[in-house]
Amino acid sequence: MAKEKELTFEENLEKLEQIVKDLESGNTPLDDAIAKFNEAMKIAKLCNDKLKKAEESVHQILNEDGTLEEFKATEEA
Repeated sequence: MAKEKELTFEENLEKLEQIVKDLESGNTPLDDAIAKFNEAMKIAKLCNDKLKKAEESVHQILNEDGTLEEFKATEEA
């Protein structure tokens, strides 16, 4: 069995937008709507997790010795 390709953030976002359009149309049978809603919730969680991970990495700075540390901005007077 082939391993399913992991979708990019943008691909997941497009899929989520399409599900929302389908559900908003009002033409989706109830059982399909519930399945689409559950799929949308999973996609939304994947996107949220990916955003959190990206945000955490943006807040770190790479030191000259290759180690990462929390970036702290200082205000200049």
